[in-house]
Amino acid sequence: MRESALDPAQARARFRQGERVPTAGWCAGWMQANLIALPAAYAADFRRFAERNPKPCPILDAGEPGATATRLFPGDLRTDLPGYRVYRGGRPVKDATDVLADWREDLVAFLLGCSFTFEAALMAAGVPVRHVELGVNVPMYRTAVACEPVGVFAGPLVVSMRPVPEELVEVAREVTGRYPAVHGAPVHVGDPAALGIQDLKNPDFGDRVPVGPGEVPVFWACGVTPQLAIGAVDFAIGHLPGHMAIIDARDEDFRVT
Repeated sequence: MRESALDPAQARARFRQGERVPTAGWCAGWMQANLIALPAAYAADFRRFAERNPKPCPILDAGEPGATATRLFPGDLRTDLPGYRVYRGGRPVKDATDVLADWREDLVAFLLGCSFTFEAALMAAGVPVRHVELGVNVPMYRTAVACEPVGVFAGPLVVSMRPVPEELVEVAREVTGRYPAVHGAPVHVGDPAALGIQDLKNPDFGDRVPVGPGEVPVFWACGVTPQLAIGAVDFAIGHLPGHMAIIDARDEDFRVT
């Protein structure tokens, strides 16, 4: 069965069996989410950080301390994503296909909106999505734009980039603006240097995608942002960038008119 035709439970079962792949284009019509799991002592401050930085950190769901499932993710958060990144003292120490040995009883899992959710709507509106066409991960970049800090949480905005034909930029802006729970409209269009990005050919996360003639780079806030804001947190688990949690919610449930 094609990945786009799977439902969330089928996709989670494949990831539980060890399949490791970026999830752009998977489970058409179903939402994808970023994962960040933090010790409960930091959970309240993280909620406030997300409230003050809603573009990169739109919270969709959260679990109880130690819980390995949430309302929108009835699978196992330790095994049912295709890739994880483990952090100690804010530094990545391990990438893994499961975190069974790493999960702690005090961890609170947050699921944040992901821009993969609005890609089907972009394509339906005639806006090409280059990384899906190429079968690679979306390129993501650290920026020089600082998030508003809260407690121990502080760091730069991370953005994802999609090349868009110049004549379709306003279409892309309008379509994605209808999905505020998954980052919404772009944060920047055009010159990457305005965000402090020096070289589009070398993304910090994900894969390089070309910007063709007549296209402009368009940048959306990205849910990898929290993973760069946890420098003072002793331990955390996140998704491997581009390897998302696929949840039991429909794209259109979060579309506003």
